[in-house]
Amino acid sequence: MAWRGVAAEFLQVPAVTRTYTAACVLTTAAVQLELLSPFQLYFNPHLVLRKFQVWRLVTNFLFFGPLGFSFFFNMLFVFRYCRMLEEGSFRGRKADFVFMFLFGGVLMTLLGLLGSLFFLGQALTAMLVYVWSRRSPRVRVNFFGLLTFQAPFLPWALMGFSLLLGNSILVDLLGIAVGHIYYFLEDVFPNQPGGKRLLHTPSFLKLLLDAPEEDPDYLPLPEEQPGPPQQ
Repeated sequence: MAWRGVAAEFLQVPAVTRTYTAACVLTTAAVQLELLSPFQLYFNPHLVLRKFQVWRLVTNFLFFGPLGFSFFFNMLFVFRYCRMLEEGSFRGRKADFVFMFLFGGVLMTLLGLLGSLFFLGQALTAMLVYVWSRRSPRVRVNFFGLLTFQAPFLPWALMGFSLLLGNSILVDLLGIAVGHIYYFLEDVFPNQPGGKRLLHTPSFLKLLLDAPEEDPDYLPLPEEQPGPPQQ
């Protein structure tokens, strides 16, 4: 059946992209079905610190508004550029990719306090697009068949399109700023004279998410070595 084909195709998507996209879709569906209210999801530091509603630190990144063009537009870019990052520069580095999410989420939350921003999913999308665009500077992007330009211009084109949709560009600017901070600390500063890598993925994330590295000094037992079957 068709839905089995869709499900099988979705399972081929890398784990982090699949998990985040599914969480966003399910959260929006729950709100649409009135199982949840946006008032239960938005970021409110008072409720987090005083009422211990810590889930708001996560759910504010999962809700992109009611079903409509803006929602599908955001989901398209989340799925596309999150997947290209995970299958590209983060291939085989699932822990590092999750750490980028965590770093960006924490920084956006802290900076979002200054601007009284309640939902930061769009900012996270802008960060993903920005990091991908800086790591793919020679790629030419076709923007809905209207414009063609180099990848580094894509975050700014998205911000302009968001403005046309009537959204605040403050969220997009926040995502671009955090994306640039991550890109600078991860890709630029370590390659400067006297620079070094300042972002280090915690060991527990690597132990939990990445496949264990093979020990180059390991010598397999004779029965483990390839060869003709022993008599």
